Amino acid sequence: MGYSDDLRLAHVMADAADDITMRRFKAVDLKIDTKPDLTPVSDADRAVEESIRGTLRRARPRDAVVGEEFGKTGYGIRSWVIDPIDGTKNYVRGVPVWATLIALMDEGKVVVGVVSAPALQRRWWAAKEGGAWTGRSLTKATRCQVSSVRRLDDASASFSDLHEWEQAGKLENFLDLNRAIWRSRGYGDFWSHVMVAEGAVDISAEPELSPWDMAAITVIVEEAGGTCTGVNGASPLEAGNLVCTNGLLHGEVLKRLGG
Repeated sequence: MGYSDDLRLAHVMADAADDITMRRFKAVDLKIDTKPDLTPVSDADRAVEESIRGTLRRARPRDAVVGEEFGKTGYGIRSWVIDPIDGTKNYVRGVPVWATLIALMDEGKVVVGVVSAPALQRRWWAAKEGGAWTGRSLTKATRCQVSSVRRLDDASASFSDLHEWEQAGKLENFLDLNRAIWRSRGYGDFWSHVMVAEGAVDISAEPELSPWDMAAITVIVEEAGGTCTGVNGASPLEAGNLVCTNGLLHGEVLKRLGG
């Protein structure tokens, strides 16, 4: 596996991120009165991204970095793509479904991905041609494999927010898909997609995402045997949205969502 050192480094950076986010999570989830105050979250977001960028400056000085908080720095055929806290609204309300997403792209292809969700005590990761894994650490891991559900009416789907489908002008398409399947749940954010990788659900979709929301997820789902595209069937990072399936259902799902 050509990227094992990069994967190990991503785990080290995720460990540091977990320390920061868990400390701040306990501070910000105490009490929300009338309106969620996102100030402590942006503070935690910046602290995580700064920590990761500091490590990369020392360990991978030639690589570019693209992050949600501080944009793009550096140039090169390799770039690290960072979402310091995916699931910010959950984080601020004390809901444990949030994660740090770390990906490495080499010549435009995602080759390493780590999704670390410390409040769930879970982590998912993959490197190109090395399979997808989940567990608490590199040494305590089980392999991820997508489901073998072949029929839409047996399929389970997860999504994040109906309002976003409405804003994208695709609510009817999305509801059409929901009517055709066995069940749907709004597990939300990164969790929907990594559950496709581990075979817990068969379909996940979000109508609008940034590259840092998607990069780490795509390699994990694909290495677990699944398929990731945009709603229109193109590369998700170019499309700006994401549909993940076990592969078997992908064509049918895209047809319902109406590219």
